[in-house]
Amino acid sequence: MVYPPTTSSIAPPLAPPLTPPLAQSPPYRQPPAAPPDSSLPIGPSPANCMIPILQSPPNYRAYRISPEDKNRIAILFDPSHADISLAVCVEIFEPGGKTPRHRHPQAAEMFFVLHGEGMAFCDGKAVTLKTGDSILVPPNGNHGIQNTSDRRLYLLCIMVPNEDFIELIRNGTPVELDAADLAILQGGLPRRPY
Repeated sequence: MVYPPTTSSIAPPLAPPLTPPLAQSPPYRQPPAAPPDSSLPIGPSPANCMIPILQSPPNYRAYRISPEDKNRIAILFDPSHADISLAVCVEIFEPGGKTPRHRHPQAAEMFFVLHGEGMAFCDGKAVTLKTGDSILVPPNGNHGIQNTSDRRLYLLCIMVPNEDFIELIRNGTPVELDAADLAILQGGLPRRPY
């Protein structure tokens, strides 16, 4: 929404801070207040605006969907965070790890390679993935991902709508993220081989 310029040289006061939603109970934390950006128009916030939810890697909850899986999935955001049907997670593939081929009838799924190499398969086609690549799988695309390297593969995954993906993950086995995972997720490289 574009707000009309104010005619006064004095900007109206900022709205009082919003109360964080209940979904922000620990481990979620509210980011510090940012200084006003003079390039943005000043005006009332939309009625449905909420304080953003900040997550950090030490607070991510990770799971294996099946105990025999080589993959772990760390949930970043789910429908309870944004009151919208979405799934945002990081999928961590051990060397040789893969997802079984599957479809999402209504969901589009995007993968962004945070670190590592692998292959993506969709409807009979295969593409090589490396750090910085992204791939979008349309609804009903029969797809899978495989780590083809001797190092871990880290993918940011965004799926809309959720289609019970978060529930499937949470029904799995809880696991911990190790130091190498945290190093990658915090934007660096691990200090030791992984």
